[in-house]
Amino acid sequence: MAIDIKNKVIGSRESRLGSVVDFSGDLQKIGEQSACNGCLGNKKRCFSQASSCSSNCALGQLSGINDAAIVHHGPSGCAGTAMGIASSFDLLAEALGRERNHFAYTCTDMTESDTVFGSIDNLKDVIVETYNRYNPKAIFVGASCVSGVIGEDLDSVVEDLADIIPIPVAPVHCEGFKSQIWATGFDAAYHAILKYIVKPPQKKTNKVNIIGFTAGTSWNTRDDIKKLLDILGLEATFLVASATVEELEHASEATATITTCGTLASYFGVGLEQAYGVPFIRSLQPQGILGFEDLARQLGKLVDKEHEIEAYLQKEQAFYLPKYEKIKEQLKGKRAMIAMGPGSGFNHVRVLQEFGMKVEHVSAWHFDKQYDDGRRPESFQYILDNSPNNFTYSVNDLQNYEFMNILNKVRPDVFVSRHPGSTVWAMKLGIPAYCVYDEYNSFGYKGTLRFAQTLLNIIINKSFAENLSKHVRLPYTDWWMTQKADALQIEE
Repeated sequence: MAIDIKNKVIGSRESRLGSVVDFSGDLQKIGEQSACNGCLGNKKRCFSQASSCSSNCALGQLSGINDAAIVHHGPSGCAGTAMGIASSFDLLAEALGRERNHFAYTCTDMTESDTVFGSIDNLKDVIVETYNRYNPKAIFVGASCVSGVIGEDLDSVVEDLADIIPIPVAPVHCEGFKSQIWATGFDAAYHAILKYIVKPPQKKTNKVNIIGFTAGTSWNTRDDIKKLLDILGLEATFLVASATVEELEHASEATATITTCGTLASYFGVGLEQAYGVPFIRSLQPQGILGFEDLARQLGKLVDKEHEIEAYLQKEQAFYLPKYEKIKEQLKGKRAMIAMGPGSGFNHVRVLQEFGMKVEHVSAWHFDKQYDDGRRPESFQYILDNSPNNFTYSVNDLQNYEFMNILNKVRPDVFVSRHPGSTVWAMKLGIPAYCVYDEYNSFGYKGTLRFAQTLLNIIINKSFAENLSKHVRLPYTDWWMTQKADALQIEE
């Protein structure tokens, strides 16, 4: 499927990719249904707890750009996440020694009156004031549900300001009500970057675009990435976290694009490839040994340095694998449940299975049967082809009440998630939990060894979770805990 970066608005993941937010079954069932056109239908819920939204994901990603500004066109409550976003990326920039003086997150603070009479003039004033006050290198104008419902024309505003503001001003169509899948916001953000920021290549460089949630904040991780790329004669450009507008402008000149999460980066990677010919490396993501080796070998093949890569991998294996095997012996047979986004989820299924652990159940926040190139995600296909057991699989967008029901039934040795708000619930059940918030946690041999050791420590030292469960009263009744996991899902 072709990506047209000239389009003003892109479709939701539901409409473009056939993605779903409700499913209850197992690995083989979702594999079969996702391969059949029309078999994998989205369901509805009789009840739904609060979830995230496209706007939060889109503007959260764009807030990582150090010298860009965000103008959120909506009520002040919609911009409430700006506090956490700004502080986390401020800390990241400081850790990396990068300036963030020109970043700003402003809001038009739409009122009830604005929803009746419109707020275009106010939006123009806020954009101009943001430019004058903070002097950013680009401004992203994010939509909200309120501005979207009343039909505020962000594109016309941008066109009207073209002669006044001499920097890119990019509308971001990320209204939350348009998609139940908040990852649609990632696509909206990257579409705005592709259309308004990235420039046609003037030359090819030895840069590699690394698309992720962070910028390899652990210095050990950055050293490991540098060591790998040095062998290939390549340099890393981390996008978009702590990047600059100039780095994004030159993304089209890179040798390749890689990512730590296909869910996050697929639209940007495929878009750069289709629009500018930048190869998108469709390897397993570099978590775990198999993922790291697959990425390294595909990069080596791309730049014709396969021999050098094999020599490097053999040296790393000789040093780390004996230590890794000792921990693997202790993890073998341990039971796990995973709850993450679909890309990270399947990646970590593979990692835990590399340790010899048995994955009993996976909960995904949504499910993509394909990406914008029409191909199945590599992480999903690998598990379909290689998983030693047909684990149960459910899709729910952070619906705690659903995976708590499943957790209570599965009772794994460890619960692994990427969202802090979910791991605490496992602990309240007395189940040790691991929040894998750092996407580079198991990067390369050293990272995988560290990840395995931490996981083992959590499983062995479980007294805190057990004691906590004795003093916590859960909001779920025994009746709910015995219901079928798909009790609140109905066919559309």
